[in-house]
Amino acid sequence: MKVMGGMTMWKCPNCGREFKNTDQNHFCDVKPATIAEYIAAQAEDIQPRLLEVYAAIKSALPDAKEKISWQMPTFWNGQNLIHFAAFKKHIGLYPGGEATTAFADKLTQYKTSKGGIQLPNNKPLPLDLIKEIATWCGRENAI
Repeated sequence: MKVMGGMTMWKCPNCGREFKNTDQNHFCDVKPATIAEYIAAQAEDIQPRLLEVYAAIKSALPDAKEKISWQMPTFWNGQNLIHFAAFKKHIGLYPGGEATTAFADKLTQYKTSKGGIQLPNNKPLPLDLIKEIATWCGRENAI
């Protein structure tokens, strides 16, 4: 830790980047090539939740290709179907604007934006809903 402009900065021991938050989540400028690498690069306490989200989407979209797109785990079939990502206080699920509109009645307890859903880390994951949304994305975006 060092003080910079009156602010204490944390320095990542791997890449040397400095952050205002201790143990700041970041990729050490090494971008993950696979979903497994993405999950492994996240904080240990969030990894099991990310694995649950991954498994739910994978079960709904078993034939979709897995890749990293926009620096997020992505399921793809001719186009991006659904993404997810880890954040400090939530997991973001990104099925697109049409999906958040189609599922608006089931998403009232979650913070949403056009195309995004925040799943708070302090609440159980709605795995059945995640599967339902992923299935919808696969069906609606089939090429």
